[in-house]
Amino acid sequence: MIRDNQQIFNRIMVIIDALIVAFSLILSYYIKFYIFTPNQVYFLELSHYYDLLPFVVPGYILIYFFCDIYTSKRNGRLMAEFLDLLKANTIGMLALILYLYIVVRDINYSRSVMVMFYVLNIFLSILYRGVLRHILKTFRKKGYNIKHVLIVGYSRAAEHYMDEIRENPQWGYNVVGVLDEHVPAGAIYHGVKVLGTLGNLEYILPEHKLDEIVIALPLEDYDMLEETVSICEKFGVHTKFVPDYNNVIPTRPYTEDLGGLPVINIRYVPLTNSGNIFVKRVFDICASLIGIIITSPIMLVVAVLIKLTSKGPVIFKQERVGLHNKTFQMYKFRSMKVQSEKKEKKGWTTRNDPRVTAVGRFIRKTSIDELPQLFNILKGDMSLVGPRPERPQFVEKFMEEIPRYNVKHQVRPGLTGWAQVNGLRGDTSIRKRVEYDIYYIEHWSFLFDLWIIILTFFTGFINKNAY
Repeated sequence: MIRDNQQIFNRIMVIIDALIVAFSLILSYYIKFYIFTPNQVYFLELSHYYDLLPFVVPGYILIYFFCDIYTSKRNGRLMAEFLDLLKANTIGMLALILYLYIVVRDINYSRSVMVMFYVLNIFLSILYRGVLRHILKTFRKKGYNIKHVLIVGYSRAAEHYMDEIRENPQWGYNVVGVLDEHVPAGAIYHGVKVLGTLGNLEYILPEHKLDEIVIALPLEDYDMLEETVSICEKFGVHTKFVPDYNNVIPTRPYTEDLGGLPVINIRYVPLTNSGNIFVKRVFDICASLIGIIITSPIMLVVAVLIKLTSKGPVIFKQERVGLHNKTFQMYKFRSMKVQSEKKEKKGWTTRNDPRVTAVGRFIRKTSIDELPQLFNILKGDMSLVGPRPERPQFVEKFMEEIPRYNVKHQVRPGLTGWAQVNGLRGDTSIRKRVEYDIYYIEHWSFLFDLWIIILTFFTGFINKNAY
């Protein structure tokens, strides 16, 4: 059974991780004193680093356990595993530094060796896991290391589950059948055979060597949920529950504990957390100040060009909707001829729009017209990364037409965003933009913001849809 294999597999991984930790520390010593500085006088002989191993190796393995390194990653991403390893190694290194340099106060251990050990251990650990994933993917495609799954109940959630399994054969899942109350045995759902009704569950479980039961009952059959779970627990088979609420709650919910009562929050928004808000705001202030200083020569040149080539103000202010649906004045370099407010509100800028000036066409294409929004960020109206803000009249329109549109106003609007780096600028699908905005809101992290900023330099500034 897979459960037994997983236990053996985890033990092997612990042994390999222990060897990698030991190897990384000793190799770091050799790299430092035999390659980089071969003539340097050693502060401590290699034997002293060997003396650390009985403490460092078990300590790191224990930290790995606490950081969930050894939970099943069958359908997880390598990047998520890398972040877990990064966190675990950072904790381990901080603990080691605290012990060596503060507790025992032995300053003779090389700091360079410690830095190399930190980098090398992470690199070798993720490299070996990447290779392991490739090997397991190959094995699973050939039919080995497969988890045999029975789906109880047929619903939209069950369809989605089967689609994901079919599209990801590297996960190694095999759906042996479906139990359903509404379709007779022998029918085929998504290429999977209906084995019987829910009443047959107690007889089917002993006959099949199953690794997992997935309960995916449709909403109308939830009165059978308690009995179904009870039968699965009776036979001791690992059971998962896939709720059929995607059509009711089409978001990424999360559960919290309220005095032992599980409470489902409809949407997980990391930026409602005070700590996350603080980190993002501090970063916005620092980044906007640096951005203003660096781009000030460009902004000065653009301001002069606008003033010399067309009549009107250099800065164009426009009302936009921001955090919690509050409006603010967003700044841009003026890229159009001065027009009445009524004409300005008529709609989107289109390709070859006659209202756009010659200078305006260039600064819009290169996104230079957006640079004054660095001052919006400094003021707190906007963030460096977030959903792009819209004008009030469009917000009212989109709120009526697009479900969940207003979710984007739960965070500060941004100078750049996940939708923009994926090419959704200008005259592109609003619905698609909202999907990307909501994904960003529900998956926010500081690293995600940094990734979007990096992508902006390659895809966000010059875009075919910006005109």
